[in-house]
Amino acid sequence: MQYRVEEGQVVEVARLDAEPGSQVELAEVLLIGGADQTLVGAPLVAGAKVLGRVLGDVKGDKIVVFRYKNKKRYRRRTGHRQNYTRIAISEIVGAAERAPTRAESDEQAEAPAAE
Repeated sequence: MQYRVEEGQVVEVARLDAEPGSQVELAEVLLIGGADQTLVGAPLVAGAKVLGRVLGDVKGDKIVVFRYKNKKRYRRRTGHRQNYTRIAISEIVGAAERAPTRAESDEQAEAPAAE
């Protein structure tokens, strides 16, 4: 699956085999966006990765599956709960260099050129 993440965000991903408290590295990054720059992979962004800390495993909401056959007295009600791993995103590595903010770019424009 694909997830859109930012630094500091907590996200639930498909269950990973990782211990709570351990660091996890997600290396398949498709796109990195900044204030003014966007890097699009073909299909992946080279050298980019997302680092996070595993908070633990959780279960998703219960999904009820009901099957029946009309006029045959066949009824089956089952349920399913998907397992997820909760991750706190700590850093996005290989991101495009941070674009200057509007205030920084204004300061550079006002500063006289050194000759």
